[in-house]
Amino acid sequence: MIKSKVKILLIYTGGTIGMVKDFKTGSLKAFNFKNLLDRIPELQLLDCNIDTVSFKTPIDSSDMHPKYWVQIAEIIETNYKDFDGFVILHGSDTMSYSASALSFMLENLAKPVVFTGSQLPIGDLRTDAKENLITSIQVASLQSEGKPVVKEVCLYFEYKLYRGNRTTKLNAEHFQAFVSSNYPDLAESGVHLKINTEYLFQPNTSKPLKVNKTLDENIAVVRLYPGISKVVLEHIFNVSSLKAVIIETFGAGNCTTEPWFINLLSEAILKGVYIVNVTQCSGGSVLMGHYETSSALKKIGVISGKDMTTEAAIAKLMFLLSKNISSNTFKTKYETALRGEMT
Repeated sequence: MIKSKVKILLIYTGGTIGMVKDFKTGSLKAFNFKNLLDRIPELQLLDCNIDTVSFKTPIDSSDMHPKYWVQIAEIIETNYKDFDGFVILHGSDTMSYSASALSFMLENLAKPVVFTGSQLPIGDLRTDAKENLITSIQVASLQSEGKPVVKEVCLYFEYKLYRGNRTTKLNAEHFQAFVSSNYPDLAESGVHLKINTEYLFQPNTSKPLKVNKTLDENIAVVRLYPGISKVVLEHIFNVSSLKAVIIETFGAGNCTTEPWFINLLSEAILKGVYIVNVTQCSGGSVLMGHYETSSALKKIGVISGKDMTTEAAIAKLMFLLSKNISSNTFKTKYETALRGEMT
């Protein structure tokens, strides 16, 4: 019996990777992804069949919004049975947010969903788009004993495959734009594609895919800094529809011990607003109570974001707030790794 080729669906949402230069005007424009093989003939060397679907109107990733996450999730849901893997072409600026969100939205995911993009357009002489795209498709088509090797939402950029909800965009100029400070690379592309199997997420594949399409956006993110104003924070916490606030604290989760600050947080928690503590450092973890400057936060019931990125913390909040769960369960659930987003 001839083994059928692996089927990959390429989803284009927008971003630099899908642009070509109009040599008459010098401006960048999106190209038709149906002509992908003409642009990158090397794709024919991959042992898989590639199909493409594109957003009706491709968007700049700066315009990314939860409604577009739902759109991506629905494309995957509709085509889930017909394809073995999915590659999402996306602008790099908000890619970590989208990859984090999709990791929570796609419950019991048993197939690869690989986000990728580029710093230079696909038609540029020195583009990074070709390598990123070719290797992302290769990763999505990897099989072992007839089953996908990767079964999670990940992000591929500049020779490295990362867990999507562990990434942050760190550089706007270098080809190596992303980092995963608190979790090892899932794979590295060199002369050979080296998969670090011990770090791959192992989901419960006995359950069918469940797509969570409701996200609650009534949250705020506050980055602490020396001299942060009481008036500013009061205005944020007094927003009537506010359900949760992420505070980006110093170091291992530390903050000012000024009584007005702790009281403000305490009052918000008593009103039912969830407060999540993540570190503003690019690497490391929140350890509430480790220093005196975070003991008060632990005492009043602030939720620990542990070593989550801000992007993952936002996505997890939006996901869990839509679940209508009790406050006690919420804290436990939030402090538990659901998709490998925290250690």
